[in-house]
Amino acid sequence: MDADWVLIGPYLPIGEYGPYPERLRQQFEGVIRRFRTGGQWREMPKEFGAWSTVSNRFRQWRDAGAFEALMEGVIAR
Repeated sequence: MDADWVLIGPYLPIGEYGPYPERLRQQFEGVIRRFRTGGQWREMPKEFGAWSTVSNRFRQWRDAGAFEALMEGVIAR
């Protein structure tokens, strides 16, 4: 596990039946790629999983405040 994931992982909530950790990282990287490239969700490469799953995961994290918590954690470090 690399240093970046050790910092990011704890801020991403995993639901009761949520994804396996490797899929969680894949989905997070898909969200980052989508905003870095400015592309549409439907254009997401399959390596990140189904575009609809990644999009739904982004909305769940957004609504749970995961990105704000992550930013605060990064600033605190």
